[in-house]
Amino acid sequence: MQALANVLVGLVAALHAYILVLEMFLWERKPGRGLHGFEPEMARATAAMAANQGLYNGFLAAGLVWGLVAGDPTGFRAQVFFLVCVIVAGVYGAVTANRRILFAQALPGTLALIAVLVAR
Repeated sequence: MQALANVLVGLVAALHAYILVLEMFLWERKPGRGLHGFEPEMARATAAMAANQGLYNGFLAAGLVWGLVAGDPTGFRAQVFFLVCVIVAGVYGAVTANRRILFAQALPGTLALIAVLVAR
């Protein structure tokens, strides 16, 4: 079960690293604009905001990686903390921005958190 938990945490970390790249570096290009369906003008106008969001996603990814490489009890606690942050951000994003965020962010975080807690 520990291996499954580690894989799920790693996948959530990879997802947030991917979001970082989309929001910080590709926002004004087709992959980034496609994330929200923005026209080039809107993407240009919101690029600084998106980069800020991307940075936060990078912090989530870094925290999850830290949780994977740190020894227990720190690793376990870091995984739980950052997965809860992912879930809260996903729920908030689903309520305030787009319901898809619930399935793209909160659901994977929840599954990983369950696996981490069961593996404990």
